[in-house]
Amino acid sequence: MCGIAGIANCGDREVLARMTHAQAHRGPDDSGLWERRFPDSSYVGLGSRRLAILDLSADGHMPMCNEDRTVWITYNGEIYNFAELRRELKSKGHHFASNTDTEVVLHLYEQEGENCVQRLNGMFAFAICDLRSGKPELFLSRDHFGVKPLYYAQRGRKLAFASEVKALLHVPGIDAEIDLESLHQYLTFLWVPDPKTMFRGIHKLPAGHCATFRDGELKIRQYWDLRFPPADATFARSEADLADEVRQRFQHSVEAQMVSDVPIGAFLSAGLDSSSIVAMMCRATNQPVRTYTITFPRKYRVGETTLDDPNVPARLARRLGCENQQIVVEPDVADLLPRLTWHMDEPTADPAIITAYLVCREARKQATVLLSGVGGDELFAGYRKHAAHRWADAYQRMPGLLRSGIEASVNALPGLRGTAMKGSVRLAKKMARSASLEPEDRFIRNCTYLNAGQKMGLYTAEIQNQLRTSNPEMRHRSGFDAVRDADFLNQMLYLDTKIFMTSLNLNYNDKMSMASSVEVRVPFLDRELAEFAAWNIPPHLKLKGFFQPTTKHIFRKAMQDVLPAEVLRQPKAGFAAPVDYWLANDLREMVDDLLSDTNIKKRGLFHPESVRRFVDEHRSGSEDWSMQIWQFLTLENWMRIFLDAGAEQRTEEFGQPREAATA
Repeated sequence: MCGIAGIANCGDREVLARMTHAQAHRGPDDSGLWERRFPDSSYVGLGSRRLAILDLSADGHMPMCNEDRTVWITYNGEIYNFAELRRELKSKGHHFASNTDTEVVLHLYEQEGENCVQRLNGMFAFAICDLRSGKPELFLSRDHFGVKPLYYAQRGRKLAFASEVKALLHVPGIDAEIDLESLHQYLTFLWVPDPKTMFRGIHKLPAGHCATFRDGELKIRQYWDLRFPPADATFARSEADLADEVRQRFQHSVEAQMVSDVPIGAFLSAGLDSSSIVAMMCRATNQPVRTYTITFPRKYRVGETTLDDPNVPARLARRLGCENQQIVVEPDVADLLPRLTWHMDEPTADPAIITAYLVCREARKQATVLLSGVGGDELFAGYRKHAAHRWADAYQRMPGLLRSGIEASVNALPGLRGTAMKGSVRLAKKMARSASLEPEDRFIRNCTYLNAGQKMGLYTAEIQNQLRTSNPEMRHRSGFDAVRDADFLNQMLYLDTKIFMTSLNLNYNDKMSMASSVEVRVPFLDRELAEFAAWNIPPHLKLKGFFQPTTKHIFRKAMQDVLPAEVLRQPKAGFAAPVDYWLANDLREMVDDLLSDTNIKKRGLFHPESVRRFVDEHRSGSEDWSMQIWQFLTLENWMRIFLDAGAEQRTEEFGQPREAATA
């Protein structure tokens, strides 16, 4: 796992060194630079920070080249079928100087060119500079699901790219400016969907895409997509047969992702996905598996029904013979929030980033690689919104007058914060505002946190005018268009996989793990497993039943002889955080400072009184605006860190001590 950087026709070695240093947390074990200036004045430079996972020797140094030094690579990721590819390449005459997967990608590119990405099964973002034609050609690629990030900025014939935005801000001509359309998306979803970022002119290479930069021109193409059968497709295989194959494929994926030359462990929550990974790890090794469970003191848990019960994973760990470490945290969230905002690059208003960081930070004391359950809900339909779609279909058959009365009553409910009913009330209100809509509109509405009227009420007149024709839902609409013929459940899974998972869950898992120099792997996102689930499992075996549908039914069936009934019955459980408690206590002073009328007015984005209304209603208990206030707080921290300060200041304040780059 590493941090990569590169520039073409801009900057110099010093710029490249600063870009690489800004990502030192991604690779504390080694750093390297390579550059070349050409007779026509064109220039290419590659940089790398290395977290050594396979072949810990100096042979894994990057940027890495082939035997005649005509092809160079800087690489971030892990290829799980690298051993098989290495054997094939050796049979074709390729020679290897290391035992790394990096060198396998390099020689595979030599052998197959840009089509090499079709052969890779893993997580990766890499850049290859090919000098064989006599002039430099850059090839960039990002893995199928977007597990690893790759940002880029193009200015005419100039190109810069890196694993993190903060590295790009060291390149002359690339400035930190807010993109208003992305702001509109952020206020809608809590985060900005790929390929845009909150920075004007800086983009993400989308998942499953690659790019070539040749003669000053950047061309991007899609090399893979997750597809589904048509809605009227027939499925011949039995439920038992499918469950057996899902279990076998999942076991194979977990075993493949356990290959490592450094200590490995796993997250363990009370949920089905992480428990299944740990159980399969235990089957694959004779050594006790290291597992890590995060929990909060009792005072944080009052009224927070979404926080995991730590006793469930503790009992499972004992049953499986794991070394389980329960990490009880009481973080200084006022100190952490700005620091983690810097690590995230973009404002991401999901408090799960804090718990993800904390568990990685503690686990790093014993393990360098962790396996995570991200992806299970997207493959097998594990979110409440999937079940809510079934409920909404039944709800719409009620008379309109009755529905209007129900919705008015639900919307009038108090937030009931501080009680066990808080989560149920929040879900009921979300359903009430969307259940009467058409399926596509309903799905998008359930993903949003501020509606169009609330956002326009926030914006100043100037911002309103600039955003009047902007559509923050455009990425979601195009996603539905791509799988219009599929069953609607599969359409939802496609959007969750391509947008929600990539832009939010995988993004914060990468950034928060790398902040602690930890590699996180995601066994559910094995390409072949995902393709099998998409094409062979009928929708009614992913979400089974109607009035009380069972989420991830086929996966639960696959694991029924592996996990105890207690875990199989667990509802969705993830990295929740006690936002309400933090806003009322640890972050109260920060809220009053950063969201003061004076500060909001100075920014010129929002009406101060509109922001204050959210805060006042939340504190009075009349509404639960915890996520919306977290949005405003995260955004203001982001603007202070990235818009108000310089790149060097940001790196020195939040990054690791500077080290000399090696050539």
